[in-house]
Amino acid sequence: MPDVAPCAVPPGALLQRYVGQAGHYTDCFETRLRDDVTLDAFISAFYTTWLFGLERAVLTLALRRRIHDRDVAALASGGADRFAAWTVESRTPDQILLCDLRGGTRSYLAVEPRADGGTRLLFGSAVVPSKSGKLGFGVKLLIPVHRFYSTALLRAACRKLP
Repeated sequence: MPDVAPCAVPPGALLQRYVGQAGHYTDCFETRLRDDVTLDAFISAFYTTWLFGLERAVLTLALRRRIHDRDVAALASGGADRFAAWTVESRTPDQILLCDLRGGTRSYLAVEPRADGGTRLLFGSAVVPSKSGKLGFGVKLLIPVHRFYSTALLRAACRKLP
C-alpha cells in the first residue's frame, strides 16, 4: 500500500486560494501510485470507499435523502455540479474543489501524472472561518481527527484503484 503523507498545497492547485488566508485552515495529503489514474476514477474510488460509506450514511440521515453511487458517477464524469452536501466550486481536467452547502469547508481532489510514470493523488481541505474571522475552538479541537480521517480516506481510495 502506498504511503500517504502531508504535503504543501501545489502552487497551481484550486485549493491554493485558501492557503495563507487569515483564519483559514488548509491541509493537503499525497500518495503516489504506479498506474495512471484519471480524476474521474479517483473521485469514483474516493467517494465509494467503505470508509466514506460511513460518512454517506450520516449524510443520508442529515440530508434526508439517499446518496447513490450514480450520484458519485455523475460528479466524477462532470455531469453534476452537486454531490451530497457539496457543490462544485471549481474544476479542471485534473482537479476538483468542492464547497459544502454552508460554505464552511472545501474538499480538494487532484491527480498529477508523474514524469517517471504513474500518478500522484492529492486530497486536501480548507476550513473557512465564520463571520468572526476565526476558527472556533471545536473546529481547532477536531483538526487532528480530521487529519487522521483524511489520510485514511486517501488510503481507502488507493485500495479501490487498479
